[in-house]
Amino acid sequence: MYQLKTYTLSTAEALHQYATVHWPRHIASMPKFGATVHGFWTQHADGQHRLIALLSFEEGVRPDAFLDAYVASPELAADMEGFDVDAILGVEDLLLEPVAGSPLG
Repeated sequence: MYQLKTYTLSTAEALHQYATVHWPRHIASMPKFGATVHGFWTQHADGQHRLIALLSFEEGVRPDAFLDAYVASPELAADMEGFDVDAILGVEDLLLEPVAGSPLG
């Protein structure tokens, strides 16, 4: 199971800090909770500033259970240290099921 996460940030500066400081930390912390980061990208369109991340989950790990555990963890708190979380205006999640033959299957 894959998940495409889209974070909308308040400013270009907040997006830059989130993308260059805080999201790279998640690459090391998320696997403990059963998730792998495959990549993350920035998007500046329509006056909005977004970070888009692609995650996958280990067999048997439900995305909602992952999120509950990760949000409550000291690992996430450490990842986000120094970032104003109020700069995150919204988060959208899209679950994706790979199709047979998909390179990321």
